[in-house]
Amino acid sequence: MKKFSFSVLSERQRLAELLRCCSKKWLLNQGLQVHGAVVKGGLGFDLMLNNDLIDMYGKCGRVNAACAVFDRMLERNVVSWTALMCGHIQNDNAEESLFLLSQMGLSDVKPNQFTFSMNLKACSMLNLSDTGMQIHDTCVKTGFDMVIVVGNSIVNMYSKCGRINEAARMFDVMPVRNLVSWNSMIAGYNIAGLGKKAVVLFQKMLENEQAPDEFTFTSILKACSGLGAIKEGSQIHAFLATSGFPYLITTSIAGALIDHYVKCGKLCEARRVFGQIEQKHVISWSALILGNAQEGNLAEAMDLFKQLRGSDIQPDGFALSSMIGVFADFALVEQGKQMHAYTIKVPSGLEISVCNSIVDMYLKCGMMGEAERFFAEMAMRDVFSWTIMINGYGKHGLGKEAVFLINKMQSNNIEPDDVTYLAVLLACSHSGLIEEGQEYFSRLCSDHRIKARVEHYACMVDLLGRAGRLKEAKDIIDCMPLKPNIGIWQALLSACRIHADVELGIEVGEILLRLDGDNPVNYVMLSNIYADAGYWNECERVRELVKTKRLKKEAGRSWVEIDKEVHFFYGGDDTHPLIEKIHEVLKEMEKKMKEELGYVYGMKYVLRDVEEESKEESLRFHSEKLAIGLALVCGGWEKSGGVIRVFKNLRICGDCHQFIKGLSKILQLVFLVRDANRFHRFENGLCSCRDYW
Repeated sequence: MKKFSFSVLSERQRLAELLRCCSKKWLLNQGLQVHGAVVKGGLGFDLMLNNDLIDMYGKCGRVNAACAVFDRMLERNVVSWTALMCGHIQNDNAEESLFLLSQMGLSDVKPNQFTFSMNLKACSMLNLSDTGMQIHDTCVKTGFDMVIVVGNSIVNMYSKCGRINEAARMFDVMPVRNLVSWNSMIAGYNIAGLGKKAVVLFQKMLENEQAPDEFTFTSILKACSGLGAIKEGSQIHAFLATSGFPYLITTSIAGALIDHYVKCGKLCEARRVFGQIEQKHVISWSALILGNAQEGNLAEAMDLFKQLRGSDIQPDGFALSSMIGVFADFALVEQGKQMHAYTIKVPSGLEISVCNSIVDMYLKCGMMGEAERFFAEMAMRDVFSWTIMINGYGKHGLGKEAVFLINKMQSNNIEPDDVTYLAVLLACSHSGLIEEGQEYFSRLCSDHRIKARVEHYACMVDLLGRAGRLKEAKDIIDCMPLKPNIGIWQALLSACRIHADVELGIEVGEILLRLDGDNPVNYVMLSNIYADAGYWNECERVRELVKTKRLKKEAGRSWVEIDKEVHFFYGGDDTHPLIEKIHEVLKEMEKKMKEELGYVYGMKYVLRDVEEESKEESLRFHSEKLAIGLALVCGGWEKSGGVIRVFKNLRICGDCHQFIKGLSKILQLVFLVRDANRFHRFENGLCSCRDYW
């Protein structure tokens, strides 16, 4: 072994300490100078210093430089390999870390607990549970699975890859657990939507005298929020207050606590906690703003956002994206435009998540031109950007444009994920592009990175069902390797009704009632099948079941924005101050349509045992008609280029669809209606959905 003099050893140690300091504080320029000193001092091939250089370059974001040092090394040990893997993972290149692990297996160097832990993290980042399982098997064979850092990484990997049972099994066999172990398992239950198990595990954690930290409290409050468990959440709040935990200055806990009260419908409690926070963080602001918006308190949400803008706190990308998302969901065009203008003035407005939200907002507001222009001007686009735009084309019935865009996306070296495939399949379905849909479904099935989900199969069922190919649609369900869900049967039942396949419709309807017997939508769909076929006794039997079970459909709600004010209507609503004028204009429109187009009410969309005159009144009171009536009373199209935009929370009914088609013809106006499924553009008596929705 080569012997160093005392002076050389001290210089070597000094350089190592300098590199570690640069690594810890991300001092790249100083690190480069130390690297120069290492080379000049004749220590360019020193193993320890090279390992420190790899670590420094990795942490400072210069992975190429780290790779160059690694490649020039004459000798490498486990620290060398693991440091470079860590650099790749810290710079979001988990694939390269796993590749290095495979290369390391060909060398004489054996991995240690940190090597395994790092690559289990890589598997969780890439959602590669099979690869993670292989690493787990290797850990079992070498005994590293019982090392706590590895055990924690295994639990975390399985949790994030959706293999919660495997995560729980690993957690149960761990000989020793620390805070990270408990936190990983609680978070895993949260990810899996198993909030009750998360709460039970938290209680067990306290019984085992393991003190929770900020991450634990944030995670368990999230679980309580998902469950609507106000009692448990309030108990945690009380525990935080009585134990002296500084939760009001711990931003993540304060935000989670506000979010918990909001989601449990306790807005007063949420405001009280918010008011107690001296140094309010953007997380707390965002939680309260979003909570009010989600509860329908839009005015309060917008007032809070104005307060946030007036404070010293700069809204971050999450706050901006979330607020834009609210405007998108409620299709608040003017407020959305104002928010877009605001994002231009703040640094966080340039973040890609904010830009994606702006595109989504314009699409959900029915402003395709603005969405296309902003998408084209984006400096950077990720897979979410392309997917949002593809989905938007699909919702607007522009299937060919969606197909063109996914091809362009791939030519830009961005590979589609499972959501992208879902978006393009939906687009093909809405536009009746059977061959294109089958092609992309085939590509999905042959893409080894992605596993097809039930939703993808449901798109194919819907696509074939729309084309009247009901047997092929049914065959897909019978042969698919996954268990059919409610949505896929509903898609087939809808197709059966459109194409009057009563026999198959009854079979599918009965399956739905067995699987999802408390959902009133299924009873309505089946009763409509019977009604269309003239099987009135069976129709009444199904409707009686709804009454017996006391099931209630979600209330239909429509809204329209006029002069920056949003007006909401429910079915049968008579509370609007202009309701009399609304009814007058609707009656006038009906009269014109009867005279000019021979319009007749779609009586099958109301109950059979109601008098004819009452049926007409019932149909006139549908929420979307009331919203349109208000727009006509107020001249709502004059400032929007001859377009009236109306939005509904449910699927538009057949009578309203027919009514708006006729209205677009006699008034020579464009009506853009967004329902729960898609956009309908009514123009000159036709609809973009081609009467299939």
